[in-house]
Amino acid sequence: MSDQYNSRIERRKKQKKRAPKNTAPTPAAKKPKKKKSSLAKKIFLTFAALFLLCLAGGVGTFAMMVKDAPKLDEGLLRDPISSKIYDMNGDFVTSVGSEKRDYVKYEDVPQLVRDAILATEDARFFKHHGVDIIRIGGAAIKNVTNGFGSEGASTITQQVVKMSFLSPDKTLKRKAQEAWLAYQLDKEYSKEEIFEMYVNKVYMSDRIFGIKEAANHYFGKDLDELTLPEAALIAGMPQSPNNYNPFDHPDRAEKRRNVVLSLMEQHHKISNTEMAKAKQASLSSQLAEKKPDTGNAKKFNSYIDLVIEEVEKMGEYNPYSDGLKIYTTLDPKAQTYMEKLLDTEDIINYPSEQFQAGISLIDTQTGEVRAIGGGRNQKVERGFNYAVDLKQRQPGSVIKPLIDYGPAIEYLKWSTYQQLDDRPDTYSNGTPIRNAGGSYMGPLSMRTALVYSRNIPALQTYKKVGHEKANEFLNNVGIQIPKQQSENESNSIGAMSGISPLDLSGAYAAFGNGGTYNKPHTVKKIVLPDGDTEVRNDVKPKEAMSDYTAYMITDMLKDVVDEGTGRLANIPGLPLAGKTGTTNYTAKEKREWNIPSSGSPDSWFVGYTTNYTAAIWTGYESKKEYLSKDSQKISKELFKHLMEEVSSDEETKNFKKPNSVVELPIKKGSNPAEIAGAGTPGSEKVYELFVKGEEPKKVFNDFKEKDKEKDKDKEKEEETEGKIENLTASYNASSQSISVSWSFGGKGSPSFTVSSSTGESQSTGGSSAVFGNAQPGNSYSFTVTATVDGKTVDTASTSITVPSGEEPPVDEDQDNPTQPDDNNPDNPDSDDNNNGGDNGNGDSGGGNNGGGNNGGGNNGGGNNGGGNNGGGNNGGGNNGGGNNGGGNNGGGNNGGGNNGGGSNGGGNNGGGNSGTPTPPTTETPGSGGGTPTPPSGNGNTQQDTPATPPPSGNQKQGTDE
Repeated sequence: MSDQYNSRIERRKKQKKRAPKNTAPTPAAKKPKKKKSSLAKKIFLTFAALFLLCLAGGVGTFAMMVKDAPKLDEGLLRDPISSKIYDMNGDFVTSVGSEKRDYVKYEDVPQLVRDAILATEDARFFKHHGVDIIRIGGAAIKNVTNGFGSEGASTITQQVVKMSFLSPDKTLKRKAQEAWLAYQLDKEYSKEEIFEMYVNKVYMSDRIFGIKEAANHYFGKDLDELTLPEAALIAGMPQSPNNYNPFDHPDRAEKRRNVVLSLMEQHHKISNTEMAKAKQASLSSQLAEKKPDTGNAKKFNSYIDLVIEEVEKMGEYNPYSDGLKIYTTLDPKAQTYMEKLLDTEDIINYPSEQFQAGISLIDTQTGEVRAIGGGRNQKVERGFNYAVDLKQRQPGSVIKPLIDYGPAIEYLKWSTYQQLDDRPDTYSNGTPIRNAGGSYMGPLSMRTALVYSRNIPALQTYKKVGHEKANEFLNNVGIQIPKQQSENESNSIGAMSGISPLDLSGAYAAFGNGGTYNKPHTVKKIVLPDGDTEVRNDVKPKEAMSDYTAYMITDMLKDVVDEGTGRLANIPGLPLAGKTGTTNYTAKEKREWNIPSSGSPDSWFVGYTTNYTAAIWTGYESKKEYLSKDSQKISKELFKHLMEEVSSDEETKNFKKPNSVVELPIKKGSNPAEIAGAGTPGSEKVYELFVKGEEPKKVFNDFKEKDKEKDKDKEKEEETEGKIENLTASYNASSQSISVSWSFGGKGSPSFTVSSSTGESQSTGGSSAVFGNAQPGNSYSFTVTATVDGKTVDTASTSITVPSGEEPPVDEDQDNPTQPDDNNPDNPDSDDNNNGGDNGNGDSGGGNNGGGNNGGGNNGGGNNGGGNNGGGNNGGGNNGGGNNGGGNNGGGNNGGGNNGGGSNGGGNNGGGNSGTPTPPTTETPGSGGGTPTPPSGNGNTQQDTPATPPPSGNQKQGTDE
């Protein structure tokens, strides 16, 4: 140092001797030179001062950032920390941690594997001191040129620190602490020890920690048995283990492997020839068979699986090793009951051990997931979750409120009375679309179409809305249809895939929440290991639809549960709404797999109250196994039991009608809608909902004049004549006889003659007659003639079909359905088939309204309407004879002579243009009937509904006011 100093002094002395003395520069020359030197000096000093200030400030800031950095802890360096999970009440539920590890020492890691890891993660590992300044500079340049985040600069040492002590937050403070601790770690431990920590701590997906366990898990080999391409794959996984999992994402894994091979060649670890050969290796042929995860099954597995998945999506958090405290929305009581419901037969008798179900229960108001049923008897952790992962099955008719009728109200402002036409129709490409049972209801309201889940009106509505608006509505409630399916018209009846029970519960909850959508979520917040840092799962509510849309859909879906296809899910006293869905097999699948016509691959029910929303799927893992008619009921039974349980201890408020909705009495059959006037009887009006400002203006008052005419006719009739009323025929199985009974309204003392289609005739002064020797399977008709004072005053007829043997009543089409076009994507294998008339497009019905032997026996067999509609065995026993099929469906002249006596089927299908078909009653009315009936064979009623649906179709009936 002193030598250098002396040299500088001597050099300056020599420079002075060489400089001329007493020769001062001229003023002109001296001034500019002095000024230039002074300016340069000032600039230099300014920059120097700024640099020193920045350096001092940077050092001070760095010191502030690292002053509270955690201390090195060898225990944490060697072992990952488990995370704790808490329920909605803040009570501890379970912990998740690193159970799968097989420790490997540094000297036991083959050189090939070391080279692959170092070339990929830290090529200068043995040259730097924990932080690689050169790599940081290179990464900074690439981030500027290629975009932020394009290249990282963390060394293996820094990664060990991050995995052991710090959160994955990308903040300057965390990066400063990481660098400081990496430097400290590099001073305290050897490079070999740090490398050993890394290869044993690193997460390798599938709850695997460490490269030794990963080699066994993915390739079934020890480390020293790995080939070059296998070692490259292992080395490349830590960057994003779940994304590069070769079992789940083989294409991504192979691309990542090839990147590692290129890096190894770049850093001279392998030759170009070796790299090229290794890139050609087939990944699939190298992988071992994936082993089922049977170890360490956790409490509430299905729910915890969803929590872990959600935490991983919130950031670079690893619940298995980061020591997190995870606060969830879990309702332990609901989850416990759900698992009992699925895993035992204490509540429901399941058809087999293989029968599966997926259930999502969420809070209607917040979207918080209260319970998850991932499947029956789930023995594995992170296994297939039917509530979340079920994306390959079709939703069937549960999609109709979301893709057809919801958008129609939202964008077209349709009322619940909007008139549609349930008649033969086609998709735009000419392919026919059919309802279940192959029957039609003619003109009907949107309410009727939804309550009885008619396919043709759903397609008509979808066409009016358009696929862009339909998809927009779905997107608003968290559902996205795969792009390749997004324009298919068959989406209108649920012939798309990619929708899980969790998705549907979130979407339907928006209906129950006044149109506000909350994404379903399980995590409230995460507390990091430092105990102070909280990461909240900020789920923002979204206005998905107008409040009038939400309420009007809800009001119709309440009718689905009260009197439509979802009656099995009804809970008396609990205000709830819901929708059924059942899917079909194609004709090809039925032939190849020997599936009966009544079999179905999927049965759904989605329903909600103001407190809870539940979506339920039932079926089998393989589509080759089908749901029978009885097992198709289980989705509704599961919903009913679950909703009863969670609603038992709290008040459930009814859905509140917003000011944007107006309810009005409407004249039945009017099109366009007319307000029912004061004189309109209750039987001729329905109450429907309208968007405020879109109400009808015209008032129907014709009944005033008609009532006057009726009064005059009645007075005249009472003076001289009478009328036969309430004519019924019923079968007594024990005596094999048919009893015909009636009543008479009028003056005088009438006598009656009762004639049978067998030729037998009886006369009586009473109001009944009995005919014996009724043969099973045969149909009989009876005519009653009333005579007063020798004058015939009225005649009425009825008919009945005697049940065939002991065959149980059949309430819908089963056999010999019309098959769909297998090659037509718009003729789907979806929608409620034979099961409440939801989907059955193509596979159900056909012929002559259930033709052939649809429904067992002869439901309109061959001659629907001619002869005896409902004859043969359809409705045999109580489903037809005497009850359903006797009564309004097939009663009177329906099927006998006039096919729908009065206005039934004739005229305007159900009286005028009424869109209010009335399901069959329990008795067989006389020819004075004319009550409209639903489709033959219960084509629009769930197979699991009672044989005799409640009266009134599904329109809201008013009373005289």
